[in-house]
Amino acid sequence: MEGRKVIGWAARDQSGHLSPYSFTLRETGPEDVVFKVLYCGMDHTDLHQIRNEIHSANYPLVPGHEVVGEVVALGSEVKKFRVGDIVGVGCIVGSCGECFSCKSNIEQYCNNRLLTYNGTDKDGRPTQGGFSSAMVVHQKFVVGIPEKLAPEQAAPLLCAGVTAYSPLKQFNRSDKVVKAGILGLGGVGHLGVLIAKAMDHHVTVISSSDKKRVEALEHLGADAFLVSSNSAEMEQAVNSLDYILDTVPAVHPLQSYLSLLNVDGKLLLVGVSPNPLQFDSVDLILGKKTISGSLIGSIEETREILQFWAEKGLTSMIEVVKMDYANKAFERMARNDVRYRFVLDVAGSNIES
Repeated sequence: MEGRKVIGWAARDQSGHLSPYSFTLRETGPEDVVFKVLYCGMDHTDLHQIRNEIHSANYPLVPGHEVVGEVVALGSEVKKFRVGDIVGVGCIVGSCGECFSCKSNIEQYCNNRLLTYNGTDKDGRPTQGGFSSAMVVHQKFVVGIPEKLAPEQAAPLLCAGVTAYSPLKQFNRSDKVVKAGILGLGGVGHLGVLIAKAMDHHVTVISSSDKKRVEALEHLGADAFLVSSNSAEMEQAVNSLDYILDTVPAVHPLQSYLSLLNVDGKLLLVGVSPNPLQFDSVDLILGKKTISGSLIGSIEETREILQFWAEKGLTSMIEVVKMDYANKAFERMARNDVRYRFVLDVAGSNIES
């Protein structure tokens, strides 16, 4: 597979506009998996990245880190995959393997983690993501997709799903009813609702307007809906939640949400804001409250969420689109006009034009 030519859709500048881009995959090593891309989820981080809003962008940049593909070739030392297997790759494709994080199986926190795209590979070339016809990835960072899961359904779990699952698993199998808050009902948020409900939590969706009330309660099965702009509703909900999964990928005030937490409550940040967030330390001190962050999930947690999804029979709410719709999809994503995740049908697209 050395020198394999592939076509991706890349951004060339801060406009973030995507167009066809031809490049060559790196040489296949003994522990590498080469796969044809079938589907790729579209993440809000992709939008920030192609517009150079987070992490300095190295153009041309092919985004995409919720990648599902079919194995077409294997390095000589790969034993756990076979040609024809359906596999997935998430947000990272490499790490040092030697640090505390790597040895503790939380390699996503390795200081030398290699991002699936906009990273620098060992050969000095930039990594390119799943908006492309094929990829080559070290086997450690490839996961098998359970047979029960349709590949397009699996794609959002590889970033959005595991991003919600990783911080929520600490509350799984609690001996009491856990009062959960999910802030923001987008790609990560809707999966957070489904995960929390599958863990038997009492789930309150928190949104800035009433627009998604029916969807939250009737389509996703949430137990309650709270409009953050409604001061009376917010006042009534003070000290009512054990945790809030904050999925909002934009600047927003934290003070009002901290007031919703019970004593020892946790605000779990997983949405990436391009600008700093603010809070009052008194709000934490007086309630023994915690603000914490969580970055995607480990490779092991990625396997766990895929199995969890399959065992629970859950369904992601996705809109499958072709590659030539990607720019329009990102425009809609910026307007929050998607229910709740775009997934690119890469293999079914004419990506050369």
